[in-house]
Amino acid sequence: MHKPLTKHSLFQILSSRFGDEKKLSQIPNPALLHDGVKSAKRVADAIRGGEKIALVGDYDVDGITSTAIMVEFFKQIPYPLQATIPNRFRDGYGVSPTILDRIDADVIITVDNGIAAIEAAKICKDRGCDLIITDHHTPGDTLPDAYAIIDPKLSNCNYPFKEICGAEVAWLFCALIKKELDLNIDMRQFLDILSIAIIADIMPLIDINRTLVKEGLKQLSVSKRPASIIIRDFLNKPRISSEDIAFQIAPRLNSAGRLEDASIALDFFTASDTHQAYKLFEQLSSLNELRKEIEADATAEAIKKVDEDAKVIVVADENWHEGVVGIIASRLVDKFSRPAIVLSCEDGVAKGSARSLGEVSIYELLKENEAFLTKYGGHKMAAGLGLDAKDIDAFRDAINKSASKLDESDFIPQHDVLGVLDASEIDFELLEMLESFEPYGEANPKPTFMFKDAEVIDIKLMGKDKSHSKIYIKPQKHESVFEIVAFRTVYEMPQNRKINCSYTVSKNEYNNRLSIQLLLNKNYL
Repeated sequence: MHKPLTKHSLFQILSSRFGDEKKLSQIPNPALLHDGVKSAKRVADAIRGGEKIALVGDYDVDGITSTAIMVEFFKQIPYPLQATIPNRFRDGYGVSPTILDRIDADVIITVDNGIAAIEAAKICKDRGCDLIITDHHTPGDTLPDAYAIIDPKLSNCNYPFKEICGAEVAWLFCALIKKELDLNIDMRQFLDILSIAIIADIMPLIDINRTLVKEGLKQLSVSKRPASIIIRDFLNKPRISSEDIAFQIAPRLNSAGRLEDASIALDFFTASDTHQAYKLFEQLSSLNELRKEIEADATAEAIKKVDEDAKVIVVADENWHEGVVGIIASRLVDKFSRPAIVLSCEDGVAKGSARSLGEVSIYELLKENEAFLTKYGGHKMAAGLGLDAKDIDAFRDAINKSASKLDESDFIPQHDVLGVLDASEIDFELLEMLESFEPYGEANPKPTFMFKDAEVIDIKLMGKDKSHSKIYIKPQKHESVFEIVAFRTVYEMPQNRKINCSYTVSKNEYNNRLSIQLLLNKNYL
C-alpha cells in the first residue's frame, strides 16, 4: 500500500537518508588507508631517485578516470609516468602477465584493479619490481604478495568509509604522494573527473561520496580542463546533475573499452586542447551509438532465454559481444527484478558480467559458488566472472540454490515508490526541495511517486521517429491536467482510459522556458 505524501512528509523522508553533511575539509585523512603512507614514501623515493614508474588501470569509467587523475597529477610534479589501460579483448582484466610483458619499470602502481592479481604479483617479485596495488574491490581469501596493497575493504584498513571507488582511492593516494614530496598541487582540481567516477561506478551517494560528487559537479561547471569544457558544451545546461553524468556521459566513456579500446576515453580526459577533446568525444559518441545497436539486439535475445522462475538469471550465448554483457545484465535486472548474470562464450570459455539489486550481494553469491569459476571479482552490486562453458548449467543450478536461502525482501529494489503525492503539491516549490537533496543515485535514489487510477485524456507520440510518448492525465480528485513523458516507449490509449504509474519530477529547460516535467518510471497496467 503506497502511503499519501505531502511536501512536509517528503522532506522528512529525504532528510533521514543522511547524517550531518560533510565539508571537503572533513574528508578522512588518506593516511588512514592501510599501506597508504608506505606506498607514498616508495613513490616519492622513486621520483627522487629517477626510477621508472608505470601505472596499470582498467577499461571501465572508474578505471579510466583513476588513470586520468594519476596521469594529470604526475604531469604537475612533473615526472614521467608510463600509463597503460588493458584492452578488454587482447589483455583481459587488470594487471595480467600479458600487460607485464609490455612494461619495464621499477615501480608498478595499479588503479581500480589488482586485489586478485596473484600471478602478476609473483612476476613482479621475481623481477625485483615493487608492485603497489590500489583497488576498492572486495579482497578474496588470498591476497597478492605485493610491495603494498591499498584497499579500504581490507580487514586491517582503518579508513572509516569503505564504499569508495577506485578513482577515490587513486585521488587519496595522490594526496599522500603530494604530502611526501611537499608539493603545491590543489587536489580539488581533479574533482570534476572524480565525481564522474563515483556516479558511473554506482557508489552510494552518502557520506564523503555525496560531498565529492556535489563539489565535483560544481567543478565540472567551471573547470578549464578541455574534456570538462566539451562535456559542458554537449550537455548545454546551467546545472549539471548526477543523472546527466549517469545517462549521457558515462555510457559514452564506457563504450570505448566495451567495443574498441579504453585509451580513447583516457585521451579524452587528458586532452591538451578542446579541438582534440572534441574529436575524441565525437569518436566516443559514435562508438556509443554502435554499442546501443549491438546491445539492443543481444538484449532482445537474452530476454527470450530467461527462466522467469529463477532467483538469479543466468543466460549465455556465443554471439553476444563481450563488451556489452554488463549492460544486458543491467537491462535484465530492470525488467525482471532479479540479479542477472550474462555470459559470452567462445571456444568453450564463458566470460561475463553480473548485476544485482536490493540487498542481494552478487559478490557473495559468486564466492559461495567459486568452485565452478575460473575467476571472479567485484562488489555487492556488480561483478565480473569466468568459467568453462560446459559448467554453465551446473553453475546456474548452484547459484540459484544459494539464492533460494536468501530472504525474499532482499530482492526488492531499493528505489521503489515512496508514496502517492497529492497532485496539488506538484509545483516549483517541490522542485526546489527535490533539487536540494541532489545528487541522486545509489543509496540516495531520486524520489519516485505513484499515480493511481488517473484518467488518461490523450496520448501524443513525439520525436523524429515518434518513439516517445507524452501522456496527458487527470489525477483523481483533481481538475488540472498533467503531462507525463515516457521516453523510448510507444503507449496506446488504455481501454478503460485509466493509468496506474510511477513517475519522477524533474525540471525541463527549453528555449529559456522553465517548466515542471513528469517522467514515467513504470506503468502498472
